[in-house]
Amino acid sequence: MMTMSVAEIAEIVGGTAHQVDASALVNEVATDSRQVGPGSMFVAIRGANVDGHDFAASAVANGATAVLASRPLDAPCIVVGDPVLALGALAHWVREHKLKCKVIAITGSSGKTSTKDLLAQVLSSAGRTVAAVGSFNTEVGVPLTILQADEATEFLVLEMGMRGAGHLTYLTELAEPDIAAIVNIGTAHVGVVGTKEMVARAKGEIIASLPRAGFAILNGDDPLVMEQASRTAAQVVSCGEAPECDVRATDARVDGQARVSFTLSIGDANVPVTLQYHGRHFLSNALVAAGVAYSLGVDINTIAMALRAATPGSKWRMEVHQLPSGVTLVNDAYNANPESVRAAVDTLAAMAAGRRTWLILGEMRELGAGSGNEHESIGKYAAEQGIDELMCVGEGARPAYLSAKEFPSINANWVLDPPSAINALADALMPGDVALIKASRGVGLEVVATALLEAGGP
Repeated sequence: MMTMSVAEIAEIVGGTAHQVDASALVNEVATDSRQVGPGSMFVAIRGANVDGHDFAASAVANGATAVLASRPLDAPCIVVGDPVLALGALAHWVREHKLKCKVIAITGSSGKTSTKDLLAQVLSSAGRTVAAVGSFNTEVGVPLTILQADEATEFLVLEMGMRGAGHLTYLTELAEPDIAAIVNIGTAHVGVVGTKEMVARAKGEIIASLPRAGFAILNGDDPLVMEQASRTAAQVVSCGEAPECDVRATDARVDGQARVSFTLSIGDANVPVTLQYHGRHFLSNALVAAGVAYSLGVDINTIAMALRAATPGSKWRMEVHQLPSGVTLVNDAYNANPESVRAAVDTLAAMAAGRRTWLILGEMRELGAGSGNEHESIGKYAAEQGIDELMCVGEGARPAYLSAKEFPSINANWVLDPPSAINALADALMPGDVALIKASRGVGLEVVATALLEAGGP
């Protein structure tokens, strides 16, 4: 972050300095008091369960210069109406007045974090790059990422999540991206906005305000994504396996670890690439990353070299662990929707090579009225793909269990919660098994993976 005074920040956000030296300097912004250091500004956010104002004293004790607060505190603070909106206003001001870098925004129903990680590694080979950490993709995470950049930053890679109509419009107004990418449109958030078409409309907000000199990078294999192309004045770059795509993959194939190899084609140039990511579905992520990089002037050989070297950068996303017990554990517990679960099941089947396969499945959330049918479909899909063992965890995942148990080829079980899954797996997993853990974030199924890792397997 660029160093700013308390007085400057207060003026930008329309706040009032309280019990603080206006000339004091701020060189970092944090929303977690445990991450505060000397010179930080702590943003006190009131959440559903925790009020950040209760941790203001702790933040100051850890070295915070000031607290961005919604009420006067017995601590050095800048008082504003809404700390989240003020944080956004500060980030927008910095973006508009201080940054000279190219700003890239990425969204999608699934795979946006992996695409962001891939792109960050590609662009880092071409210039100084700042990228969102993990899934910093909200009205808090996006401003925090913007504020990590400074005058020397050349590329700023932002991930943008969507929780309803208008949300991406707000985020793009803060960030003013030069380039925006839509990775895919799926059923994630259908329960929030209504239909896949409405999801597409909300996701399409990310390209609607791009400048004419900018680029809209779209998944050319996804019709709902391509339907959004008419909403932008920017140049559209399509990425996919279809022959008409501007950035193409041909000859795609997977090895015994489900890592995909392909020929990357842009114009008349063709180069081979093998990803270190496990899962064929990462191909579309890589193509979108390649499309962004090429639009920024990175040559195809540099792109290919960086893609070959790229490794997963965010936790709990198709992490493959070889346990001492001989079990292969695939931890993909960060999030789940029907499309990403099917892709993960395909990867599990490809990796098995005759070994016994396990799908440990938690609920896929935010699917609305169709949730039961979607879970039933996943249970059926697991059986059809030859998965041997299905363990469904929690009431939300029960329809998948009920669906799968109708197929004699799969052994389906149901347990109440993650601790029950841990206990059951301790006795059931055997050396040579391949186990995939997949659920929406709120289910907390990552604790199952952690327990297996700490135990070294069953």
